Amino acid sequence: MKTKFIGLAAGAAALAFSGQAFALDEVRFGTNWLAEAEHGGFYQAVADGTYEKYGLKVTIVQGGPQAAGRSMLLAGKLDFFMAGNQMETFASVEQGVPIVEVAAVFQKEPQVLIAHPDTGIDKFEDLAKVPTLYMSAEALSSYFAWMKSAFPGFKDEQYKPYTFNPAPFLADKNSAQQGYVTSEPFAIETQGGFKPKVFLLADNGFDTYSTMIETMQDTVANKSDLVQRFVDASMVGWYTYMYGDNTLGNELIKKDNPEMTDAQLAFSLKVMKEDGIVDSGESLEKGIGCMTDARFKSFYDKMVKAGAAKPDLDLSKVYTTKFVCKGVGKELKK
Repeated sequence: MKTKFIGLAAGAAALAFSGQAFALDEVRFGTNWLAEAEHGGFYQAVADGTYEKYGLKVTIVQGGPQAAGRSMLLAGKLDFFMAGNQMETFASVEQGVPIVEVAAVFQKEPQVLIAHPDTGIDKFEDLAKVPTLYMSAEALSSYFAWMKSAFPGFKDEQYKPYTFNPAPFLADKNSAQQGYVTSEPFAIETQGGFKPKVFLLADNGFDTYSTMIETMQDTVANKSDLVQRFVDASMVGWYTYMYGDNTLGNELIKKDNPEMTDAQLAFSLKVMKEDGIVDSGESLEKGIGCMTDARFKSFYDKMVKAGAAKPDLDLSKVYTTKFVCKGVGKELKK
């Protein structure tokens, strides 16, 4: 009954905001990469008018290799930003940056390690036997630090820089590389002609939230209603994108990123569903976007143990759960 009541209340709020007798609140939302299915719910909410129903005129500002989304947020050029995983936020708050996470679209980070088939790499810990791991520099201070702490055998000597080009991995059967479960496996299968072994870090204990909605602490304090409407409308967009007709969202994604293909979009959505990237864990009961104190502390404690986060961080400055876990949009799930 509680979920049903919340759903009805959210619907009533949407109807209340759907009138055209007032000016919409303008919102600029920055993504952390070029338009793709991993941003689908946000694009869906723009394309099908969901944000407008919540009294918002949302402009999506694409990220990319040279983008500085968090800097734009700090400079007041964005109202919200799509953060990566919790490690980024820990580092920012450690440095006194007044940001805060208000929702987590991904219950699981899509980060994977990818190996060649038929090489004896059958489970995650087997990757410790691989001579070469192609990873980004950022990986060394985040999930690779966790891997060395949580599993015996991983060592710094395995590291080689990942240039976001699968060619070195494809040429070396005794290697593995990083990737996103929604992206690189598709590229490797397409270019290499084989189905790789894929190991999702989230299923092996790296339990960070990902694709979080981030804003300034002042915005939470002084524009709480705006934050709630943006979060609610975004979650409705994500339910539609995942379980409804996402045609309009995909069309807008391809408009912003003409290199995006229907095949890649379909693959990414399929994998997000199969692996529970968006909808698993707490979100199954409490709605997409849900975050809990227990999950934040669990991941933080692992990163402290791995030496990747400071042990005295005030987690109350990192996130707030006041805007999520209300089941908004759940009625749209088929």
